[in-house]
Amino acid sequence: MAMTNALSHIRRHALAAAALGVVFAGAASAEQAAPKAPVVQGTPTRVIEREAPKEPVEAAVPPVEQSEVERFCSNIADAARDRRYQLQAEELKKLQAEVDKRIALLEERKTEYETWLKRREVFLARAEEGVVQIYSRMKPDAAAERLAVMNTDLAAAIMMKLDARKASVILNEMESKVAAELTRIIASAARREDPT
Repeated sequence: MAMTNALSHIRRHALAAAALGVVFAGAASAEQAAPKAPVVQGTPTRVIEREAPKEPVEAAVPPVEQSEVERFCSNIADAARDRRYQLQAEELKKLQAEVDKRIALLEERKTEYETWLKRREVFLARAEEGVVQIYSRMKPDAAAERLAVMNTDLAAAIMMKLDARKASVILNEMESKVAAELTRIIASAARREDPT
């Protein structure tokens, strides 16, 4: 065991010495390679040493041309821009498809509403005709009583559809305030211009 420790110790020292020798040899070769500044002799008591002009140290990696860097950046920028445009185009296609679906749904609903509105208008026209016939057959005092409590616009619309003689008799049976209001609405509706 002691023998192995000794051998291991010797190996470590040998490796350290070899490493130091390489370092010292490298320093010596660098010292030999560097030019010495010439020694200028002046007076015997004074010696001035001039430094040699320092040469620029060459980099281990050769300098990269600016154009290569610019080309690399522009190539990456072009690819990134193309990818960004591609993603935007895909997003726009998705949005366009969604908008088209919504437009189709709105068109479908529009046709449903138009159909419903036509049916409603037909129904209202029939109902209006029926209501007008009902009021035209009623006694004037009973019709006046019911029209007086009804919405004034609706009552005026019914009165406009009635025969003029029947409408005048019904208005005669109403209270004066209600009759005046209905007459005002009927007269406003008969004008071609807006009375306001």
